Amino acid sequence: MIIQLAIEGLNRFRSSFVYTDKVLHQLQIQNIGPHHNEDVLSSSPDNSQTSSEQSSEMHTRESKVSKSNVVVGSNKHNLPLRATDLLMSFSIRTEENKGKIAELASKAMDELRKMATTGGPLWTLDQDKNMETLNDIEYFKEFVNMNATLMDLMRMVEVGQFKPLPRYPKSDKEFFSSTEDFDEEFLHLDLRVYDKPPSQEQLYSKGSREIGYVEMKPAKLVELLMDSKQWSLLFSNIVSRAVVLGVLMSTGMLEQNYDGTLQVMAAEFYAPSPLIPIRETYFSRHCKRLGHGMWGVVDVSLESLFQFPSAKTFRRRPSGCLIEEMPNGYSKVIWIEHVEVDDRRVHKMFEPIVTSGLAFSAKRWVATLARQCALIRAHTSPSIADGVLIIPEAGMRSLLKLSERMVRRFCSELSASATNKWRALPRSRANNRDTTLMMNSTFNKDDHGKPLVATVVFATSVELPATPKKVFDFLSDEESRTRWDILSQGHSIKELARISTGEDPGNHLSLIQVNSTLDKIAILYLQQSCTDATGSYVVFAPLDILSVSRVLNGGNPDFVRILSSGFVILPDVSKMFGGVAHGCLLTLALHIVDDRTSKERITKSVDIMYNIITEAVASIKDAFSKDAHMSVQIVLEIGVNSSKDSKERRIVR
Repeated sequence: MIIQLAIEGLNRFRSSFVYTDKVLHQLQIQNIGPHHNEDVLSSSPDNSQTSSEQSSEMHTRESKVSKSNVVVGSNKHNLPLRATDLLMSFSIRTEENKGKIAELASKAMDELRKMATTGGPLWTLDQDKNMETLNDIEYFKEFVNMNATLMDLMRMVEVGQFKPLPRYPKSDKEFFSSTEDFDEEFLHLDLRVYDKPPSQEQLYSKGSREIGYVEMKPAKLVELLMDSKQWSLLFSNIVSRAVVLGVLMSTGMLEQNYDGTLQVMAAEFYAPSPLIPIRETYFSRHCKRLGHGMWGVVDVSLESLFQFPSAKTFRRRPSGCLIEEMPNGYSKVIWIEHVEVDDRRVHKMFEPIVTSGLAFSAKRWVATLARQCALIRAHTSPSIADGVLIIPEAGMRSLLKLSERMVRRFCSELSASATNKWRALPRSRANNRDTTLMMNSTFNKDDHGKPLVATVVFATSVELPATPKKVFDFLSDEESRTRWDILSQGHSIKELARISTGEDPGNHLSLIQVNSTLDKIAILYLQQSCTDATGSYVVFAPLDILSVSRVLNGGNPDFVRILSSGFVILPDVSKMFGGVAHGCLLTLALHIVDDRTSKERITKSVDIMYNIITEAVASIKDAFSKDAHMSVQIVLEIGVNSSKDSKERRIVR
């Protein structure tokens, strides 16, 4: 009923609202995206204008959208809008709310710029994780307006020294110089720290910063970040849902000039495991040109203006990036991630990596951005790194496009998004308490790139006593496949082609052939291996010979039906010292066609997949059991207690 009323109201609003031709054109651009197909990021050469050309045109161009015009309901993926999405679309069009959002976004941009350019003591280096983390006390002192009394309290907590306090106020409002200060400042602090009793809500602040260099010009980066479809494709291993609910201000998106653009979005963020809950939020995204060759893109949650259920578990404080133009077509990116989140629903196995902030850190965003920029370059000028096949350039591009879709679907199907209905299998809890076997079933009706039948994804996660690099090298090596893949055991395996997709040799695309006999092909696999400092992926899908032949000859890969399976390798933060993880968390997911029609057959197929997965996990564990038994205890001195003259030590296995 609520959705129906919202839709009727939206129709009445659209019929009474007069759009200019300019705004209608921009709405069309927002819906279809600028000059790229639906599945692959634009990989054409960067033909963007220079900063000086843009600056001169900004003075002559009169393309700014009137503040009374709002582009509402832009949906890049044709995702069904939720009731809260529709309500948000209505709410943001009032003049009062537009003013509040604009003011909030402007302050967020100022805060982002200052946080990005400020060093210690605001930021401290976590040497174990090799990551800059935010000092909350310094943040409060720098960015939250407090009176002298609260500052004294902060100093006492910081240095542990007693200092006489002024008289206890008769009321809380005496902490502030005026009633207005009380309403604006103290309530802000109250929401942050003491919003609800701990039994109802526990939001913890997590902030991180990462600096990186990527091979892309700032103007192109800004376009990818401001176009929600390209943004979600660029970060497909982090963003599971992205919808633009309204464009409040624009200085000429038609001309790809995003200076001053302000839009309201809804998004879901995830880590690649069904055991890690998603983070969903409504936020404004503001883009601003900060100087010659310098841009800022900032997000900030709108839960302080509009109360939604997601506000109880996740809020996005000013986060985003500064982009600075560098020589030779490169950009310097300073990324800030600052959130408040309740992580109590995270599975115990993944608690360390999530609560430490690494799973959703700025380090992960920058690493993904750098890897994706290298992949875009590979699309532009692909080259064979190794193999026995000679593939034309058009065939390599088609193969890369197919692999990109394969990896993207693997990540999205492995997430804990609301569209994925995961459930734990009771048997896994009874027989193996160390792992949880999950199952997610879907029925495909209109996706031609996927079998038009019911399919099931089985997934499980385990801890391994080996470094992420060792596990990644083992799983990405085709010669090791017979050691864990039941279907490949007893067969010969050959890598037909390898295409480099990044500077790291581990980032590559492979076409693997499995022969049952010397002259008979049993199966062909398309396998994408990618790795960075925050995680690694080995994703594969079986392909028939006819489909492979068409793709290698430059055919359209969009209609090749694939089912993605593979591995995700994350560092075990509890065993991470000096920037190196001495253990890892391995997630295995297998995607199969499900043609079951009876309860008996359902039980039988579940039993079969359970045995396949548990045997694969056992084989992988056995491959690294020798490393676990031969590990040497490394004693790290992490502190000296001068009073007791004793050393605190940690043991790394």
